[in-house]
Amino acid sequence: MTAAVKTSPNLASRLVNGILAIKPLANLAKHQARQMMMKRAERLGVHWMQEVEKLQARDWQRELTQVQNPQLAYPEYYLRTFHAYDAGNLGWKPALELEVAARTVHAGIWPDAGAQGDAKLRQSYHDILTAQIPQPPQDILDLACGVGLSTFALQATYPQAKITGLDLSPYFLAVAQYRAQQHQAKINWVHATAESTGLADASFDLVSIFLLFHELPQSVAHQIFAEIRRLLRPGGHLAIMDMNPKSEIYKKMPPYIFTLLKSTEPYLDEYFTLDIEQAIIKAGFQTPTITSNSPRHRTVIAQVSG
Repeated sequence: MTAAVKTSPNLASRLVNGILAIKPLANLAKHQARQMMMKRAERLGVHWMQEVEKLQARDWQRELTQVQNPQLAYPEYYLRTFHAYDAGNLGWKPALELEVAARTVHAGIWPDAGAQGDAKLRQSYHDILTAQIPQPPQDILDLACGVGLSTFALQATYPQAKITGLDLSPYFLAVAQYRAQQHQAKINWVHATAESTGLADASFDLVSIFLLFHELPQSVAHQIFAEIRRLLRPGGHLAIMDMNPKSEIYKKMPPYIFTLLKSTEPYLDEYFTLDIEQAIIKAGFQTPTITSNSPRHRTVIAQVSG
């Protein structure tokens, strides 16, 4: 069992919240965070503008039509500003920038990784998966799959598996569909909410979630754990890779940088105070293993109880 976590933000976090409650300051912080990331990308050799402009030149309507569920109602929590985008994930800009953003943000995890930090982070997660789940899963759900980076990495790790990628942003899924066509990958893309997927009971051996929970209110996190329990077969596994609230890096982060981080992550306090172990057990899983897979990330794996 893990030690109980704090149930309210600490003083530094509350001070940052006060700053971000002032809209002009929040907008400035978001702008600064974005500019810092784009400048860093160029220093790393990630040609942010060039790669995005190439994607912008395409006509995306066909892919969008193929993946979008026009009847889907978006939950209120998803309509917040995320990652310095006013429309959150519901737009082309975040979808077309996600790949370069991932390579840029994760470049700083290991000092010597550079632009390969993102690939190294995914590999560190898959190394733990394959070590702790001895039987290769045959049916995998990549929940909150984004533009497919995590989905294609899972496919490379488990080439024999049938993989479904689910996301709430049709724009992300349109890019994922395009990348799947490029890779000649057979992925089933689903446009739905993670807490109410509409997928069949007991239809997966593994549900993998890469960098989602820090973007959720705690109430929604609990709903998602219950939905995953419904989706998993007896003996199935839940696997999560996300930020590690107990990392010394976050504890020692300078207030200015912490302010920029929180300006792009509206639910960070709720994630940092979530007792993820107890939430998973309450949803019907065995006690999970929690393993550090990078200086600031953790992998959580739990098997269905019984």
